[in-house]
Amino acid sequence: MRDVFGASVFYIVNVLLLPITLLGYVIWVGKLLTVRASGVSGTAQGPLSARFFQHRLGIRDDDAAGRLLTALPNISPMGVRLFSAPMVLGHRVSGYVPRAFRYPFQGDVSPQYQASARVTFFDAAIERHLPAVHQFVILGAGFDTRAFRPPANGAVKCFEVDAPKTQAVKRAMLAKAGLDSTGVTFVAADFEEEDWLAKLVDAGLDSLKPALFLWEGVSMYLRREAVESTLRRIASTARGSVVAFDYITTMPLESGGLYWRLARAGTSAGGEPLKFGIDSTPPSRDGLAALLQSCGLTLVEQCTLGPETNGMRAWGGFAIASVDSAALILSPALRGSNTQVAVEPHQRTPDGIGG
Repeated sequence: MRDVFGASVFYIVNVLLLPITLLGYVIWVGKLLTVRASGVSGTAQGPLSARFFQHRLGIRDDDAAGRLLTALPNISPMGVRLFSAPMVLGHRVSGYVPRAFRYPFQGDVSPQYQASARVTFFDAAIERHLPAVHQFVILGAGFDTRAFRPPANGAVKCFEVDAPKTQAVKRAMLAKAGLDSTGVTFVAADFEEEDWLAKLVDAGLDSLKPALFLWEGVSMYLRREAVESTLRRIASTARGSVVAFDYITTMPLESGGLYWRLARAGTSAGGEPLKFGIDSTPPSRDGLAALLQSCGLTLVEQCTLGPETNGMRAWGGFAIASVDSAALILSPALRGSNTQVAVEPHQRTPDGIGG
């Protein structure tokens, strides 16, 4: 009953202030449309927006996200603040948070709410695994700001790997936002064309010590060969290394439904078409485990997104895989290593997002 009352108050406030929301939306989208040649990846900006709104609502502290979004060249700070002001006020009056921005996110994850669910899953993975390692690598970092929220002990070395153009824009915008990036080592690399691990080692990654790799919102935009190559390179790192990542299945790539047709059209129009998905044949987790095993990794945690009952197929998932004693795959960056095939992965499906 309390939730119903809070939601009612929240939406009443937002309806009354709808003209402000619409004005902010027009200004925001207008800037997005007029500043096209900014070098800002649309798929990289989406997750940043989710973290920005969570920060604005006061449910997940991320000052870097709050400052970085409004510094982007195709973003109107006034438009964003006007758009979000009624939602923030409604939350403060009622305590209610729209499902799209809840943190920690709980329950079933539909495609519309996957951004908040992703934030919850990866934050939990970092909290759980980072204390055991001293190297943190964000692959395809985009506008991720987790490297600016390191553990208090400051003992973790942070690396960001991304396409040269996106990374150059980010570094410029970090400076514009007044964010200190001296604690982060930036490595520019094309996942589909270059040996990013060799570049990472040259930049200071200790290949003899385990690392936590975060690979968020990237695999679906790469060719299968690049996905497998990335996983094999991770498998070639030190025993105890962990990778947390998300993926889609082949269902979004093949679906004739309106939502997925629009999603494919949108990413293609932005120059970042969807390319790769895990086999959606139920249970899709088996296809994921087989892929990881073939690349030398062990699946240790997985969360399927979407139902796999009554003929329905999952549309994606979140996962964590590890490098263990049986996962030693040769990498150009680690010449001289022995090769061995990974053992049968142990699988654990958490009851909720984040385990």
